[in-house]
Amino acid sequence: MTTAPSEAVMTHPSVGVVIPTLNRPELLRETLASVKEQVYPGVVKAIVVYDRGEPDLSLASDDPLRPVEVLVNTRTPGAAGARNSGLLAAGTEYVGFCDDTDLFLPGKISAQVDVLGREPHTEVVCCGLRLFGRSIEDTERFIPRPRVTHEDLLTGHNPNLHPSALLLRRSSGLLFDEEIPGSYGEDYEFVLRAAGRAPIRQIPFVGLGLRWHEGSYFSVLDNAPLISQAAQWMLAKYEFPCGGYAHWAGKVAFAEAVSAHRGTALKWIWRTMVARPLDPRALLALAVTVGVPAAFIMKNLDRIGRGV
Repeated sequence: MTTAPSEAVMTHPSVGVVIPTLNRPELLRETLASVKEQVYPGVVKAIVVYDRGEPDLSLASDDPLRPVEVLVNTRTPGAAGARNSGLLAAGTEYVGFCDDTDLFLPGKISAQVDVLGREPHTEVVCCGLRLFGRSIEDTERFIPRPRVTHEDLLTGHNPNLHPSALLLRRSSGLLFDEEIPGSYGEDYEFVLRAAGRAPIRQIPFVGLGLRWHEGSYFSVLDNAPLISQAAQWMLAKYEFPCGGYAHWAGKVAFAEAVSAHRGTALKWIWRTMVARPLDPRALLALAVTVGVPAAFIMKNLDRIGRGV
């Protein structure tokens, strides 16, 4: 006997997907379509949050299974405030995120909901991702263990724990910290706090298409002072072991080198290498201080799908 849609809605947890957006209307529509096309018997509600932009109300829909709500960020400008605006408005049992450059791949929501349903003590589930776009070939990335702990994350940011790859219980009450300068690194700080409550569950399922693209709002070439400030904020808030300290101190060193603050850069290069000798960020920062163009370094990192 085929289950009626109304019964499926009642027996499957509702899922909200927060999509923060800023000046990317074409990509936003692709993202929204990938969420609405998820094969899942329950409600999947997309919450599009416009951050410092005029909302496109034509995207709103009252479809009973795939509703779309369009909001403006009424909190702190930036990714943290936009995500929190959507989180607080979701009204669903589970909530995920999808940046307006990324795509949900088939099966993502079902795979993650299944884990949360079977593991009541799990609060956050992360999936694997497929990096695509521009000059890089499609590349799949996983975290090679089923759970990521707070101690694991103190060693440094893991880019595979991308916010667009997360699904969490709304009852956890988790929100993004809006005090981080410019919302830089807010995703890392979020998962660090989340893992402090319960390990983050990683499943070996590629559910996210992560677009490697031009126009990132956090390019170090354009935002070096902000990145330096945010990384120092992180170092002041958390007591990191050597590896984690080097990770964030190296970001400060590179940002200060890009800003042509040679003396400050050298000070942070030294601090980084004391914590972790031959740290790659410190070496890249040193290269910039002796005259290697930062744009050249970023171009080559970009070619392999890596950042600083």
